[in-house]
Amino acid sequence: MLISVSICTWNRARLLDQTLTEMQALRIPTGVEWELLVVNNGCTDDTDGVIARHAPRLPIRRLFESMQGISNARNCAVAAANGELLLWTDDDVLVHQDWLSEYVSAAARWPEASFFGGPVEPWFEGSPPAWLLRVLPQVANVYALRDLGEAPIPLSQKRLPVGANFAVRISNQLRYPYDPTLGRKGYTLIGDEERSLIATMLADGLQGTWVPGARVRHYIPRTRQTIRYLRRWFSADGALFARRSRHDGSVGPCGKPRGLWRKAVRVEMRYRWRRLARQPEIWIEDLKASSSLWGRLSESSSHSSH
Repeated sequence: MLISVSICTWNRARLLDQTLTEMQALRIPTGVEWELLVVNNGCTDDTDGVIARHAPRLPIRRLFESMQGISNARNCAVAAANGELLLWTDDDVLVHQDWLSEYVSAAARWPEASFFGGPVEPWFEGSPPAWLLRVLPQVANVYALRDLGEAPIPLSQKRLPVGANFAVRISNQLRYPYDPTLGRKGYTLIGDEERSLIATMLADGLQGTWVPGARVRHYIPRTRQTIRYLRRWFSADGALFARRSRHDGSVGPCGKPRGLWRKAVRVEMRYRWRRLARQPEIWIEDLKASSSLWGRLSESSSHSSH
């Protein structure tokens, strides 16, 4: 059996170096061969140098995608993959030594499953602030964290894997390309390309399975352990919501929901007051809501001006 592993990367050579170093400890089951596709998405740092240094110790195939954006890079990997099963992870992830073998076992155990997902645990730079540790379950999506328990269970629209750790049978992956309008491009935070694809698979009747033993850790730098970063992320999430609402016709003719601005101000004021007097588990919900509302307003205003 041949397995393809894909990493799409853009200007994170230092982190990629750590990711590839950790992959050297993978335990490859007997009878399994694997290839490691590293997609250079127009990097201007030492990414190619890092790839070259690891090539003698890993079965790396270096790919290049000039069109910026994670979805374009993912589609490049899909087109080049030779394996029966395509494993996805990121350039800022440390995989457990049994990560690949757990997915191989799952693919054999559940032949009816088209895709699989596994746990993503936090890998903090330094010591995170106490308030962030308290609210981490409430902001897990921000950091691509996922924990659906210790038992294999069917995946569903409410239980989706995340892009840092999932696998798809290549026969199914080829039928579902990634949407280039979704996913990060450069420094933008609008993502959702993998969740949208998997949600479509589920809607079409395909099945997925949770693989609790296929564990990885996802890097969270100090710059993302801040209120400012959470604001940016939930604002981007709100902008994505506005785009989808506009496409399905659920916003008003002027391009923004009625009363949205007043609601954003009200929730923002509530957040600021609760931030002074309440526990972080309480005010974080207002931060999420207000940031999302401002993002929706910004996206609606931008669309209206065009």
